[in-house]
Amino acid sequence: MERPVSDGPARPVAGLALSCHPGPVAAVTVLVTVLAAGSGAGLARCAVIAAAVLAGQLSVGWCNDALDARRDAEAGRTDKPVARGLVDRGTVRCAAVVSLALCVPLSLACGPAAGAAHLAGVLAAWLYNLGLKATALSWLPYAIGFASLPCLVALSLPGRPWPAWWAVTAGALLGVAAHLADVLPDIDADLAAGIRGLPQRWGAARTRLLLPVPLVAASAVLVLGPSGPAGGWGAVALALAVSVAAAGLARGGFRRKAALAGTVAAAAVDVALLLARGTAAG
Repeated sequence: MERPVSDGPARPVAGLALSCHPGPVAAVTVLVTVLAAGSGAGLARCAVIAAAVLAGQLSVGWCNDALDARRDAEAGRTDKPVARGLVDRGTVRCAAVVSLALCVPLSLACGPAAGAAHLAGVLAAWLYNLGLKATALSWLPYAIGFASLPCLVALSLPGRPWPAWWAVTAGALLGVAAHLADVLPDIDADLAAGIRGLPQRWGAARTRLLLPVPLVAASAVLVLGPSGPAGGWGAVALALAVSVAAAGLARGGFRRKAALAGTVAAAAVDVALLLARGTAAG
């Protein structure tokens, strides 16, 4: 077995749990499962969807930490289990491959079209880890990955309805926002390591300024995209998303985390809108 990148006793279980990026894994899995339930999927179908998404997210998280292990160790990243020696890189790499292998049949169990859509999103995330994150197209895998989730849900429903364009578009916009928010805290360290994705090219100040844009755009798509009048609640939701994003930017000059807090609040509005609107065309 490969030795840890840095000194320290290997604690595979704890190390694996921490190196999969547990927060995002849990958040995405729960969100998609709730979205499936709200869209009319039965209990068994929701369980299969949840398992497929969980396996895919685990594979992406472990792939990320396995590939970044050397750089994380050289940068002294104490928040990274592999760099700390809690688990060796070979174990994390093996876990990524096994979870990816499990993701394939679990995704296809949701239906051929649903499985293909989800696997396309997982593949995009792996390509991000394998090198796209250092290019100007770093945003694209996030957009594809998040857009694939409403496709997975809609195409898993009885009758395999086509996913609504506005649900897919909003998912892609949320993915771009997630990319900007994920990279923002590490832009300086990434530049020092030679990673020049789109946010790194923009710089921290510009990225923080532009972060609310895809979130507000997602709100507008979710309110205005579906057929029929949005109603008063739609106008309120859109106004709320714009207001919290603008407030975050206005305070951002005084408090460093204000803009990020505003975008998190806007993201919450978008997620609520997506859950209320569903995923299928109609």
